[in-house]
Amino acid sequence: MSTSMIHRGQPGTADKSPKGDADKYVAEAGYDTATVQSSLASLSREERSLIRRLDRRILPIACLMYLFAYLDRSNLGNARLLGLAQDTLGGDPTGKKFDWVNSSFFFSYILFQIPATILAKLFPPRLWLGTAAIGWGICSTLMSTAFNETGLIVARVGLGVFEAGFGPGIPLYFSLFYTKHELGLRLAYWFGFAAVAGAFGGLIAFGVQHAHDAVANWRLLFIIEGIPAVILGAFAIAFLPNRPETTTFFSEEERKIALNRANRDTSGDVGYVVNKDHITDAFKDWKVYLGGVIYFGANAALASISAFLPTIIKGFGFTDARAQLLTVPPYAVTAVVITLTSWTSDRLLSRGPFIVVTCAIGGVGYLLLLTVAHNIHVQYFATFCIVSGTYTTIGLIIAWYAHNLGSETKRATGTPLYMAIGQCGSVLGSHLFPAIEGPRYIKGFSVLTGLLFLGSICSFILTAHFRYENARRDRVYGKHTPETRVDTSELADRAPGFRYIV
Repeated sequence: MSTSMIHRGQPGTADKSPKGDADKYVAEAGYDTATVQSSLASLSREERSLIRRLDRRILPIACLMYLFAYLDRSNLGNARLLGLAQDTLGGDPTGKKFDWVNSSFFFSYILFQIPATILAKLFPPRLWLGTAAIGWGICSTLMSTAFNETGLIVARVGLGVFEAGFGPGIPLYFSLFYTKHELGLRLAYWFGFAAVAGAFGGLIAFGVQHAHDAVANWRLLFIIEGIPAVILGAFAIAFLPNRPETTTFFSEEERKIALNRANRDTSGDVGYVVNKDHITDAFKDWKVYLGGVIYFGANAALASISAFLPTIIKGFGFTDARAQLLTVPPYAVTAVVITLTSWTSDRLLSRGPFIVVTCAIGGVGYLLLLTVAHNIHVQYFATFCIVSGTYTTIGLIIAWYAHNLGSETKRATGTPLYMAIGQCGSVLGSHLFPAIEGPRYIKGFSVLTGLLFLGSICSFILTAHFRYENARRDRVYGKHTPETRVDTSELADRAPGFRYIV
């Protein structure tokens, strides 16, 4: 066991931190190791019951939190059509001020992702995630009080700081409770609510646009979409389960099953502990950076489509109100696509080939907008390709790396690292559609077409590497079986018995 550890002890016996080795923790917690590792057959009914119970408790809260997180980060596009630029940005005829307000969120989001996610391992998950939601809800609501560009930027920077503690932390949190065969679909449910937020946001904006109130419509939009996050944050603190070894949500029998599930394939730096060697390993791993390239392209496309889809659709010749409504169907279809694709990915235990295809579909969508100038039906179909392709890509890559980084600390470092690289794409995407280049936006469509096809190529390279490395380890160390339990506490994903999801 590596000595390069940072521990945070918890008060009381129930919160005692493990020493990093799952077997030691099980013994120290008073459980019989053989019992905890008893066969799946004898636990199947109880295990299925536990999964359903976890789904009922975790998924509704996490999904609703992401719904409002995404509404709060992406509602600028809707607010723009409700008069925000005229009231606070002096009309902004070039669109440059709006671009900077939009991208300011991503600067703080990028900077705080890695430290926030590593620190999250040292605190109870429900407290960390709930506090983050309260923080970004307050910042989003305060955007309604802004009267100039500076006020909007300050609120957006605060929004990025708090959301940095949530987005990368959820894959780490889910991996505490779900196995690699279940993780993809649950993350799809969670991330799919970003697509739901896109549809929901359009409907809310449409309703707000027809409100006749003393408060400006765009200010009312920020209030309506900001306050629920604060309420959800308090709800999360009260009801989200903490780590399997410490939560009071489980009975003792359920805790045994949960610990068995958490350590079924691998055991490593579990608990309130950070392995500094794994932090270094994540920063040296080229696969994390290649994942960042894929995430960069997908996020550039995602940030663009989130902030500018109403504007792009308006450029097809529709009114403001009609454009708000027409943003709904692409997101609704995307919610179905991401769920079905992730379910299939879980069943086949394969991520890479799906990402190759979904990246290419998003690229084809932007290519259609670039090359087909006068057919509104084809252009609108292209928005379905873009939204479904990019959202599904992001959901799948989050699930891919949730397993392939090997240990909790490496996930807590590598996940926000590739996400931080990817969010630089969000900054780029926020500047690709200045108003003076509409409605054709040739530069923006060209850049995003190239980035998504590059992501497809990088996904193919990663898939080929993971397949090769699995075969090499099979030759050198022997075949991996479902019963094989791998100790990743020292080498993370470089452990000889570890096998990547292809």
